[in-house]
Amino acid sequence: MATVCGGATGALLAALLLAACGREARDIGPSLSQTPPRGAHDPRVAYYQGNVYQVAQGGRYFGWYGCVACHGEGAPGARNLGDGRWRHGGGFDQVYAAIAQRHGALNYAARIPAEPLWQLTAYVRDLPQHTPEKRRRLAVDQVGEPQGRTWSGPVR
Repeated sequence: MATVCGGATGALLAALLLAACGREARDIGPSLSQTPPRGAHDPRVAYYQGNVYQVAQGGRYFGWYGCVACHGEGAPGARNLGDGRWRHGGGFDQVYAAIAQRHGALNYAARIPAEPLWQLTAYVRDLPQHTPEKRRRLAVDQVGEPQGRTWSGPVR
C-alpha cells in the first residue's frame, strides 16, 4: 500500500510541477521598425533613443556603412554631427529623414533597412553627448568590426 501511495504522491507532485510551468514573460520591445518615424511623437522613438543597446548598434552601423568617412570626429562644418547643430532639424524624425533621403545620389532609404536606420538615427542624435572617454570606449569596442570608406550597399 505504501508503494501505491508513494507512486500516487509522486505523480501528483509531478503534475503540480508541470502545471506551475509557464512561458517566460519577456518584454523585447516593439517589433522591428519597418517604416520611418511618423513625426516627433512616434512612440517608437523612446525605445530607440533611450536604449543603450540600440544606440550602440547605431554606432556599429555608423562604421559599417562608412558614415565615419564624412562625419567622423573633427569633420568640418555641417558634416560635424557632434556639435548638436542640425541643418534639417534635430527631431528624431528629421534626423532620420536627413540620413535616409538627403544625400543626393546616395538614397540610403533604398540601401539600408529601416531597423538600422532607426539605430543610426539614435546614435547620431547621441553624438553631442559623447565625451572623449566614451568615443575611445566605442572605438575599442569596434576594433575588428568591418569599416567602410563609403558604402554603396545593396539596392532594394
